[in-house]
Amino acid sequence: MTRNKINISILIAIIFLGILLFFLNLFVGTVTIPFADLFKVFFGEETNSTISTIVFDYRLPQAVTALFAGASLSVAGLLMQTLFRNPLADPSMLGISSGAGLGVAITILFTGILGGSALSSFGLWSNIGVSIAAFLGATLVLMLILGFSSRVRNMTTLIIIGLMVSYLAGSLTDIMKFFSMKEDIHAFVIWGMGSFSAVGKTKLAFFSISIILGLFASLFMSKNLNIMLLGDLYAENLGLNVKRNNLFVILVSGYLTAIVTAYCGPLGFVGIISPHIARWILKTASHKDLIIGTTIIGACISLGADLIIQLSSIPLPVGSVMAIIGTPLVLAIMSKGGLSLARK
Repeated sequence: MTRNKINISILIAIIFLGILLFFLNLFVGTVTIPFADLFKVFFGEETNSTISTIVFDYRLPQAVTALFAGASLSVAGLLMQTLFRNPLADPSMLGISSGAGLGVAITILFTGILGGSALSSFGLWSNIGVSIAAFLGATLVLMLILGFSSRVRNMTTLIIIGLMVSYLAGSLTDIMKFFSMKEDIHAFVIWGMGSFSAVGKTKLAFFSISIILGLFASLFMSKNLNIMLLGDLYAENLGLNVKRNNLFVILVSGYLTAIVTAYCGPLGFVGIISPHIARWILKTASHKDLIIGTTIIGACISLGADLIIQLSSIPLPVGSVMAIIGTPLVLAIMSKGGLSLARK
């Protein structure tokens, strides 16, 4: 069996693993639903309204959210690694997640400092307000980074700008924490842990469509991403407008990161590890294949993390669970030859 056939077989196995993890997320939880009842619910044969409510109102939206969140952040990480030619780059490098955190801090902490009652105490409206604030904060930072990227040519300078934005946002957040009530700080910490349950049934369609559009935009750039690996000079000689292309890469990666962070909170690690696992399995530098592979692997990691959280009786931080899943995989890859942006 040739290497390509082996790689395709592994990828097919991962797809089946993802499907299994998806259904396991519907099956397990506080109330275990038998597989027979689960299939009856999907085919409209289940008469128990409680089971239908659990599946369609809670577990299905959470599983779909986990799938798209993992896929989105993984592809965003792949774009960042290609843009900066850095195997350790991830979606948070440009400070977009920190911008979202600052928006949430203003909503939860600063409003509590000014009025004595934070938005977090207003039930449903608090969830909507937090999502909007996170998206606006992430979008403002993204616009700031796009503005700087059109003025600077050195990608290292852009990384430094992103780090400075992260430090500034973190410092302002810490100041607000110092003057806030413990209830508001607790609400902010809970958001920072990350969760796949915040999207819910009502916002799932918008969330999913937004992610799908970003993933298709990434596939549209695959040819240019391949050229970028050759370096700016070669890329320009091949007719690529490097500055415009870099702007588009930052825009798509930032967009994917902003959407996920706004709805699910800051989720780390999956954006770093998924591209490397995809390169290791597929043994290719073609971004068309890598984007597809990274999407599938990122979705599997997120679904696995969500399954572990479902099985536990405590609300574990999603990012931490992802790190527990992904770290052994990255160590295994490094033992086989290290991390690289190109695979033969």
